[in-house]
Amino acid sequence: MSVRQSLLAILDQGPCYGYQLRAEFDRRTGSTWPLNVGQIYNTLERLERDGLVERGDADEQGHVYWVITDAGSAEVAGWLSSPVERGAGTRDELAIKLAVAATLPGVDVTSVIQAQRRASLSRMQELQRATYAGAHSDGPEELAWTLVIDSLIFAAEAELRWLDHTERRLATRPRYARELGLSADRPKRGRPTKNAATTGAPPAV
Repeated sequence: MSVRQSLLAILDQGPCYGYQLRAEFDRRTGSTWPLNVGQIYNTLERLERDGLVERGDADEQGHVYWVITDAGSAEVAGWLSSPVERGAGTRDELAIKLAVAATLPGVDVTSVIQAQRRASLSRMQELQRATYAGAHSDGPEELAWTLVIDSLIFAAEAELRWLDHTERRLATRPRYARELGLSADRPKRGRPTKNAATTGAPPAV
């Protein structure tokens, strides 16, 4: 998720100071992605360096207001009109963990999957029980919160389906057909090719 573009989009509605930006971000994300003030100001300084925001006037309490530039507004418009790009490879910790566990001799990968399933199911149930402090209202903050929570619930459901699929797939393959011992081949020095690094394809040897 891009904190940079999110803060810019908020500033496109009007000047804000740091703590105000954090509060506005929380309102629009249901407080499901907490940001600390240091992260806010580090982002603002980078945005200033890139010519997307400027420091404005300070109020009587000393709050310095940040103002979006024309270039910043253009970046917000581009962000909102563009799809989120997903990487070709994966850095998902769970997928990598199970891929490694499934190929290690002597590892009961079914137990690994079952432990994860219990944790994932508990997480999904926790999300389903979650209630919003302002749930009695039908305002924009409640809408923002439910959109984020729904996304997390769908992701948890997908993870559970993937775990079931993985368990069934591994059950159809005998252990000897998926376990890997250490290779006797000595890999060449150097970095993987660009294709391997960006697409997940095995590196050239």
